[in-house]
Amino acid sequence: MRSLAVDVIAQAFSQQFDEKLHRRLYAAICNCILEGSLKPAIRMPPSRDLAGELALSRNTVLRVYDQLQAEGYISARTSSGTFVSESVLDNLGQRKTYPFVPPQQEIIATLSERGKELLGHASASPRQWGAFVPGVPDVALFPHRTLKKIQDRLARQPHPEYLTYDVSGGVDELKASLTDYLRTARGVRCSPDQILITEGIHQALDLVTRTLCNPGDHAWVEEPGYWGIKNILRMNGVDFSAIAVDEEGLAPPHEYGVSPRMIFVTPSHQYPLGSVMSLSRRQQLLALARQTQSWIVEDDYDSEFRFAGQPIPSLQGLEEASPVIYIGTFSKTLYPALRLGYMVLPVPLAAALKKVHSDLYRGGHLLVQAALAEFIREGYYAAHIRKMRQLYSRRRLALVALITRQLGGHYLGEFNSNAGLHLILQFPDEVDDIAIALQANQQALLVRPLSRYFACEPKRSGLLLGFASIDEEAMKPAFTRLAEIVKQFLP
Repeated sequence: MRSLAVDVIAQAFSQQFDEKLHRRLYAAICNCILEGSLKPAIRMPPSRDLAGELALSRNTVLRVYDQLQAEGYISARTSSGTFVSESVLDNLGQRKTYPFVPPQQEIIATLSERGKELLGHASASPRQWGAFVPGVPDVALFPHRTLKKIQDRLARQPHPEYLTYDVSGGVDELKASLTDYLRTARGVRCSPDQILITEGIHQALDLVTRTLCNPGDHAWVEEPGYWGIKNILRMNGVDFSAIAVDEEGLAPPHEYGVSPRMIFVTPSHQYPLGSVMSLSRRQQLLALARQTQSWIVEDDYDSEFRFAGQPIPSLQGLEEASPVIYIGTFSKTLYPALRLGYMVLPVPLAAALKKVHSDLYRGGHLLVQAALAEFIREGYYAAHIRKMRQLYSRRRLALVALITRQLGGHYLGEFNSNAGLHLILQFPDEVDDIAIALQANQQALLVRPLSRYFACEPKRSGLLLGFASIDEEAMKPAFTRLAEIVKQFLP
């Protein structure tokens, strides 16, 4: 005789969509028990009957019953069958009733004060692919097959050290390949022992802040500047001053109270305005760092994508044994989800920061690192950058032409360094760039408001427009929609 329990489980099973049949059945029975459809002490269907009803193998049902029994949902009685456990009723009856709290309010209430502050300043976009999203390369054009072939070959007989914890700051082959590349392409002075592989810029910033600053120490950041640096400083209890940026980059004040422990800069392509730090300003900053015993953290943002003139050499390479921590990432040259970056550490810091990095983050992805080392060594990396530099240059010119034609050339940002993966669309200060960005985002135009990058008043109004991940054909209608939104807000 067909039991009611079979019907209940069959109905719940039909509402599960997991590809694995045993997981579908497990979830269905759990939900029935927890929701009360299968009450405590009720007899479960025999495994053969349930298997026949659901068109499953009996082994699948037995496997699920064993798991449910191990977790205490059901229990077997010799010669009697399998039943929903009485203890389930006890557990459900002992649940406390709490007053309803809206989900977001409940989450915030459980955060620490630091967590609440971080949440209040969080600025990462919920969408990272689409028209005009800044800072994202065209990931579709990366030679994925080439890297995968290298990785597959290495994976056939991987070295055991690629499959365990990393304690040396990354794969030696990648550090050696990076040493050669950075020396040639960026003028960086280093040996492989000075390189530490990280999981991107944020991890690098967090590491140097945690290891080189005490709570209450002071740092300088660029104004405007990258929101991620400010959040990491806040989380680690480090105070900061936002130092204005001009056409020569960060402009150190003539007078300051507390000496900075850290100075964060993007000298090759200031983020987000785009100015390039002049040689005299770089020398001034190096002298100041030596005088105050500060560390300069050089984020070499978008340095590979310069579309006119010669590449700008790194700040780190200007002096022998400079007080500069150089950080870079593969997020823009390859793709962000790779989560690989690197640091070039001054010799006195290298061993200590590698040890701390190992203890804090347990670096990994070693097989991917080994494949990337070969990808660089065989010339694929440099070839890909050359190809994308030409492509991004064309897309940048197309966006400049659209801005000039539909809004006017005076709306282009003032620091036109002809580099990077985004442009600044500059507005009069009274224009509400946050409102424009919100309306644009609702139409899948993923621009970001410039004012959000300022820490202090007055804040300037504008939009960051990425051009790397949208081709020229799609760019024109997308920008036309954006221009129509912008015009509604202009005086």
